[in-house]
Amino acid sequence: EEGYREVLVVEPAGGERKEAWRNLLKGLVERGLRGVRLVISDDHPSIRQAVMAELPGASWQRRVVHFTRNVLAHVPRSERGVVAEELQEVFVARRRGTAESLARGFVERYRDRFKRAVEVFAQGLGEALTYLDFPGVHQRHIKSTNVLERLIREVKRRTRVVGVFPGEGSLVNLATVVMLRATAAFPSGKHGEDWAFRRYLD
Repeated sequence: EEGYREVLVVEPAGGERKEAWRNLLKGLVERGLRGVRLVISDDHPSIRQAVMAELPGASWQRRVVHFTRNVLAHVPRSERGVVAEELQEVFVARRRGTAESLARGFVERYRDRFKRAVEVFAQGLGEALTYLDFPGVHQRHIKSTNVLERLIREVKRRTRVVGVFPGEGSLVNLATVVMLRATAAFPSGKHGEDWAFRRYLD
């Protein structure tokens, strides 16, 4: 409620299985997690199914950056720059009406030239605009998971140095220490995010 970020759990899981995500969320709920209003993730069916089962009533935001990449994957490389700029215009809009109007213009312009790209765009647009249902000052932070991606990159960087771990426990221990350094345990200066010392949402 004070607007600071916090890592709630670190768990190993094999792949993107529904059971793994559901068990993770179930464990958090059992520990007292309440009042979840929004979940932000890539478009993994396993994550979405777990959220619907364990966090009923929570809205879901599809990561805008990932969604944009999915659309651009169906656009010839030579045209991607221009199309990406027009997609960006949709997702910088602060009001739903404006974003939907820009989206309609995008569909009109490109539905004949890039049919599959427009289909992907139209199918996922509603879930990519969920952030517009929240206060304007929060929208920039909740339409993607860039902050979490940076943290995961740091974990990958540290674990890559080790290469092969003697067991799952040692991997979890290292990942947990890296996350604590970045988020809560102590100010890490230039080496971390300092989540515990920087307010994220007003």
